[in-house]
Amino acid sequence: MSVIGYCSLGLSRLRNLEHFLGAPCQYVLSKPGKSVTHMVGWGLKATADKAQRIAVRSNLPYSCIEDGFLRSLGLGVEGAEPHSLIVDQTGIYYDASRPSDLESLIGESACSAEEIERAEAGLRLLRSYRLCKYNSADDTPLELPDSRAYVLVVDQTYGDKSVSGGLASTKHFQQMLESAIRENPRAEILVKIHPDVIAGKKRGYLEELAEEKGCKILTQDISPWAIFDRVEKVYVVSSQLGFDALIAGKEVHCFGMPFYAGWGLTKDRQSSERRGIKRTLAEIFDAAYLRYCRYINPYTRQKCEFEDTVGLIAEQKRQWNRFRGQWQGIGFSAWKRRFIPDFLGNKDRVKFSKRYSEARNLDIGTNILVWASRASSELKEECKRSNLNLWRVEDGFLRSVGLGADLISPKSLVFDSRGIYFDAEQPSDLEALLNFGVFPESLLNRARKLQKSLIRKRLTKYNLSVCKPISSLGISSDKKVILIPGQVESDASIAYGSPKLKSNFSLLERVRRDNPGAYIVYKPHPDVVAGARLGALPAGAESLFDLIVEQGDFPFLLENVDEVHTLSSLSGFEALMRGVRVVTYGLPFYAGWGLTNDKLIENREMSKKDLFELKSRRQRHLSLDQLIAATLLLYPVYVDRNTGEYIDAETTVELLESERNLSVRNNIFFKFFCWYRSKFLRY
Repeated sequence: MSVIGYCSLGLSRLRNLEHFLGAPCQYVLSKPGKSVTHMVGWGLKATADKAQRIAVRSNLPYSCIEDGFLRSLGLGVEGAEPHSLIVDQTGIYYDASRPSDLESLIGESACSAEEIERAEAGLRLLRSYRLCKYNSADDTPLELPDSRAYVLVVDQTYGDKSVSGGLASTKHFQQMLESAIRENPRAEILVKIHPDVIAGKKRGYLEELAEEKGCKILTQDISPWAIFDRVEKVYVVSSQLGFDALIAGKEVHCFGMPFYAGWGLTKDRQSSERRGIKRTLAEIFDAAYLRYCRYINPYTRQKCEFEDTVGLIAEQKRQWNRFRGQWQGIGFSAWKRRFIPDFLGNKDRVKFSKRYSEARNLDIGTNILVWASRASSELKEECKRSNLNLWRVEDGFLRSVGLGADLISPKSLVFDSRGIYFDAEQPSDLEALLNFGVFPESLLNRARKLQKSLIRKRLTKYNLSVCKPISSLGISSDKKVILIPGQVESDASIAYGSPKLKSNFSLLERVRRDNPGAYIVYKPHPDVVAGARLGALPAGAESLFDLIVEQGDFPFLLENVDEVHTLSSLSGFEALMRGVRVVTYGLPFYAGWGLTNDKLIENREMSKKDLFELKSRRQRHLSLDQLIAATLLLYPVYVDRNTGEYIDAETTVELLESERNLSVRNNIFFKFFCWYRSKFLRY
């Protein structure tokens, strides 16, 4: 087996290094073992020089590795896992003093029509999602007077190897700034400081000089795209931000020799004998982003394509921006306080207090967060009176492998600024998405793929144990089979989502009365079976159903029934995704859009006022793809439990599948907890 050696302790902290390189990796102190067949080093660092010397001495191949051009949401210096990596066997892309694999790729024969088409599509994706190497910076408009023209000058971190590798030094930064001022006398010069400098990790070249020259220094952590919106030209030495500017359609001046200079796209102050061939932006992008970089999903550790990485980082950026600002959590248990901050971006964004009255220093516009069932009318009034933003939080629809009652942390939550999805008495963010949301074809394609994946993998909210073969359940095959999923009767989803029927028993009575010849299968809620929640049937209820299934895989059951009848259970949504007819007796979030048979609405079992209000709020007929897109792709927030970083629905599905067989349910401490909970904590 091939083993790759390295000499940097920093590389040992890259948890996905072996997955990027496709082989086991081993730290080498001075002499590689017999199993080491290759050596790698990070960029042009001293440890890379050492690794290269060892490779030469041991007659081993050597490759240089570096971060990719689309790296991550956050900064590497702050611990963000990379989504892309470069492996160069010739040199490294930012060292213009010698050839590199990237330079060779750009200089090769022109791309095929298919490659150009993919590259152009990739460029459109970056423009659409406004992505670059790092993506957690604020992407809001710069507050600058519209009457002036602006030119951007880009600083870099002092001593960075891409500066010397780009055939530049301190004097080139001075020349760049002076040239920008001289060549643009009517424009205001904006100087962009590197993110690592803003983070206080490193220092730059231009801060003092720019201040002397009267330039406006951009010290805030702001997205390059927000700057590109306001500038006409961009001046760089060797920064990758110059290539981002080309993608944004800006005129770029280079004072060093970055990888994208010398190909006819930039105004260059230096030259290279190895370059000079005219290349289009799409051709350079194809070489750099599509062929030179390697991509991986850092959470599933599976190799992927550029387009997959764009989708994942775009979702991370969307959620990161969505939850900007300060948050005050009210009434959360110690257990929930451990995972809630990850869903809001980080621990710095949220403080907790047991009661609202104990919260301190709440500025106007502070976000107040409460578990949805605890959003009292008093809290709502207080937030309205004090100009605070009240948000409700609840478990997501693809929650975990195991129950929340078993203290299994969730992989998804939903945060709602209007109400909450299960409360039909008032609007919610999900309802607004369903009623007014825009669903581009790319989003609907994702929804269709996600639906197929969930069905194929038999994944649902809790993902408990797998059923016995269906033949052992004894389900009748000559009658219409109706599945009734039980609910937790104390749950708010019944209190606010089922105005008429309030218990599992009353639902069973109604379904049996209306369907006397059907074969009825009843499946109690997992929390009720576990003894953690209320909802058990009274004595004598056995006559209302033909079969009870307490343990098992709910998706497996859905494959063997004709209809699902429910008050307001999420199971109805899961049945819709699997093509099963759904009859509702309450008002779940998926009812009223033309996809379900809704007894309350169709039989006018609501008051005229409530019926009119509901129809005015749910006035759109939806496709199943649109329902899935809003419910599983746009509304929830997904987080990787190991890193605390945002992920997307597709990644969550992969993680749920991989975890399903790794259960703690046989652990003696877990069994003791379940016994104690069923005896003393039931509610």
